[in-house]
Amino acid sequence: MITGASSGIGEAAARLFAAEGAAVLLMARREDVLKQLAQEINDLGGRAAISAGDVSVAQDVQRAVDETGEHFGALDTAFNNAGFAGDDLSPLHELDQALFDRTMAVNVSGTWNCLRSQIPVMLEAGKGAIVNTSSTAAMGATGAPVPYVAAKHAVLGMTRAAAAEYAAHGIRINTLVVGTTRTEMIDQVVEAYPELGTAFVARQMQKRMADPVEIAQAALWLCSDRASFATGSALAVDGGWTAG
Repeated sequence: MITGASSGIGEAAARLFAAEGAAVLLMARREDVLKQLAQEINDLGGRAAISAGDVSVAQDVQRAVDETGEHFGALDTAFNNAGFAGDDLSPLHELDQALFDRTMAVNVSGTWNCLRSQIPVMLEAGKGAIVNTSSTAAMGATGAPVPYVAAKHAVLGMTRAAAAEYAAHGIRINTLVVGTTRTEMIDQVVEAYPELGTAFVARQMQKRMADPVEIAQAALWLCSDRASFATGSALAVDGGWTAG
């Protein structure tokens, strides 16, 4: 199950996981885009199904989990990747309340909803692997909007606490600390604030943005049995940002 699958990291993960032999259930709000992506994967010999919905709505997430089982018989792994930052870089006191609410709803409640629905299925199976997408914003002030920084700190904390609770049950839960990645969301921000194209990569040692598939590769490893001794981790895929 991959959320945020209609573009960016989620789309790259959908293609990569399917190419590696996984059956993928794709979740995002844009049903038309999901249908096209699933068709492309299936045409290439992969296995893909969709469940359009909003991760901030618990019922949508539960439906996606249920449909994963209906289509493929099990939910072995989940990549909870849906995120929202907005493109308003105003100071905290000038930000609209609606931006804060939406940022928390997608990033924090969305991750919570996914874990709440995915974990019971994995408990029943006695195993599972979950990867949540966090950000360098979980490690400190990056210049991103304050609600986004707070939300990604919450995702990291939620991951660590959940990993501790379910390690004895055979469920591994990790997070990716992602550096600036060339996604639709980042493109929108750079379009609104062109000067940020340089600022976003200034602290990254590699002085470039990641390609979405580079992040997807890290998620694939954490979801696979090759990462069998990794849980509760915050894997940095950030071009050296956290080491700088």
